[in-house]
Amino acid sequence: MARAPSNTPDLLSGNDPEWSVSELSGALKRTLEDRFGHVRVRGELGAVKVHSSGHVYLDIKDDKSTLAAVIWKGNFGRMRIRPEMGMEVVATGKITTYAGSSKYQLIIETLEPAGVGALLAQLEIRRKKLSAEGLFDEARKQLLPFLPEAIGVITSPTGAVIRDIIHRLEDRFPRRVIVWPVRVQGETCAAEVAAAINGFNALPDNGPVPKPDLLIVARGGGSLEDLWGFNDEAVVRAAADSFIPLIAAVGHETDWTLIDYAADKRAPTPTGAAEMAVPVRAELLSRVDDNGRRLRTGLRRFVDGLKTEFRSAARAFPAADDLLADPRRRLDLATTRLPAGLARNAQRHRARLTENARRLQKFSPEARLAAFTARLDGLGRRLAAARDANLRAEKRALVERGKRLADLDVRRRTAFVTRLNRLNDRLGALGQLLTSYSYHGVLERGFALVRDETGAPVRSAKTLAADAAISIEFADGTITARRDQ
Repeated sequence: MARAPSNTPDLLSGNDPEWSVSELSGALKRTLEDRFGHVRVRGELGAVKVHSSGHVYLDIKDDKSTLAAVIWKGNFGRMRIRPEMGMEVVATGKITTYAGSSKYQLIIETLEPAGVGALLAQLEIRRKKLSAEGLFDEARKQLLPFLPEAIGVITSPTGAVIRDIIHRLEDRFPRRVIVWPVRVQGETCAAEVAAAINGFNALPDNGPVPKPDLLIVARGGGSLEDLWGFNDEAVVRAAADSFIPLIAAVGHETDWTLIDYAADKRAPTPTGAAEMAVPVRAELLSRVDDNGRRLRTGLRRFVDGLKTEFRSAARAFPAADDLLADPRRRLDLATTRLPAGLARNAQRHRARLTENARRLQKFSPEARLAAFTARLDGLGRRLAAARDANLRAEKRALVERGKRLADLDVRRRTAFVTRLNRLNDRLGALGQLLTSYSYHGVLERGFALVRDETGAPVRSAKTLAADAAISIEFADGTITARRDQ
């Protein structure tokens, strides 16, 4: 068996052994993980921070102590609830240490609310938050279509809910029903319901699957925990953002979830949702027949009234000769005055034509050509003057740019030399730091590094088998040995 260096404290001499910081941290980590490999902790969540990597760092506290905790990204994505500050929870996981800052923390594997009271408190906080964003405002809600062609139902395909809805629709007014199957409780419930709402809204208008005119999100009754998926923020936002009118029919009449506030209409039961979705066909047919009879009766009465009024008007109307007497006299008078009027009109037009001919002389081609020639001469003189001024300005600008370019070249050379010197200094400092971190410095102080046959460092004598070959590296060389019995 290899012997320790002469300057290593003898454990049998009564002196305390020396630990490296890493060795002590590793021993503490193994002790905590062995002793507290599975614990359940109840407390209130303090600060909750979701890192950009997807991991969640949080505190669990009571009135006297605070425990740091972390949820790794993989576990966080599978959790049924999302941690929020002030929530009372029961966390299950293991205790470990973080050697980088001499701290211990709880690695959380599962997280659940501490009773119904905690769920209700979380539900109220979430309701107030979403209400403050305006997701529950009545102004956002849409009117339900009077008679939808297709109805999309988001529910479990195997439960009694979908059968009740289809049966009620067939009794009232048969419509096409498209079922999007989802789990209506459990960890994946919220994600599936939100995806179904968004999926129905994303269907093309003329695709192979018709886009519904109305959506129904339905589920039977249950406990608060059973209905918790319909309180998820993703489900509420999907319902509020839906362009298709949506009816929420979750639970019984006394059950309320957050999707009920965001939906365009809330039904007390799934059967009630079907009654809201379509009218009764027999009642509509009866109403149409009644309106047809009333329309025909009204038309007969209206036509009879028009006939009576026409006969009364005909008796009161004067004879045709009496109506045409005055227009005939006016026509005869206008006929006698027409020749004189035509002559006066021709004379006025002749005078106006003469005046227009005189005014047109000013716009003859010769006059306009002379005016254009004069304008071109003036523009030519102004253009030449402007060109000379621009040339002088460009020459001055080129001289200034040449001076600035020369100055920038001098500054560039100076900055390059300065940057190069700084990088050389930094490279030297890093080299010295690398040398100081090398384990060879530890060997120079009298220590030795023991490796097994594979070249891996040996941390404990217990890990070596009897007669195992080892190598011992000193500052000035390496020797080989074998462990004795």
